[in-house]
Amino acid sequence: MSNTLKVPTMAEYMAEGKQPEVLFWVGCMGSFDDRAKKVTKAFVKLLHKSNVNFAVLGTEESCTGDPAKRAGNEFLFQMQAVTNIEVLNAYEIKKIVTACPHCFNTLKNEYPGLGGNYEVMHHTQFLKSLLDEGRLTIEGGQFKGKRITFHDPCYLGRGNDIYEAPRELIRKLDAELVEMKSCKSRGLCCGAGGAQMFKDAEPGTKEVNVARTEQAIDVKPEIIAAGCPFCNTMMTDGVKAKDKESEIAVMDIAELIANAQDL
Repeated sequence: MSNTLKVPTMAEYMAEGKQPEVLFWVGCMGSFDDRAKKVTKAFVKLLHKSNVNFAVLGTEESCTGDPAKRAGNEFLFQMQAVTNIEVLNAYEIKKIVTACPHCFNTLKNEYPGLGGNYEVMHHTQFLKSLLDEGRLTIEGGQFKGKRITFHDPCYLGRGNDIYEAPRELIRKLDAELVEMKSCKSRGLCCGAGGAQMFKDAEPGTKEVNVARTEQAIDVKPEIIAAGCPFCNTMMTDGVKAKDKESEIAVMDIAELIANAQDL
């Protein structure tokens, strides 16, 4: 984080005897991946702009265990999950927001069975709630009239039936939302879910992310909007593979809104 962005930790809140409105769960990608860090920063800027009292766990946050669970290592998943739950419960966390659908799905649907019960929101849902409450305003600015297509993350869309929040935010930018052939409940995976991000591709005629990027290119977008750091990586690589880098940008919804605000 740059010096200009103040990001308080739960430990700091606790020391003052205060509780934040929401805990921002950054996730492994949002913490360590250079591209995803930009999404983290954009989202933090939006939280500041909306005057949201938020905190992060900082070094006390560890992987939710999603990749371990998807790869079939239930033992490792439970170890990781229980460690996080102990930290979250010690801080009496009630509400969590995250920009990663994998973290979102795991925290929301798999932690309750291990004693971790929280209200969990994806960052597009949270931004939409800020918009609905009048705490955040969105002006199209540079995105007015731009053709934007949204790639549904598996764990957000088909996994949790969240399709409208990200699309509503794109519409608020006065952009032209164009849908790919496979979208919403018929969405196509970017190819990185289920811990596939961390292994080599299996033999085949085409990479999944290239097939998905081709569907995006078919609707002639200027921007492919993502709501997941894994999807962002895969679609960016797909755009590179098709030599379309100069024509098509891949951006997270939080980045679109932050850029529209010139934050």
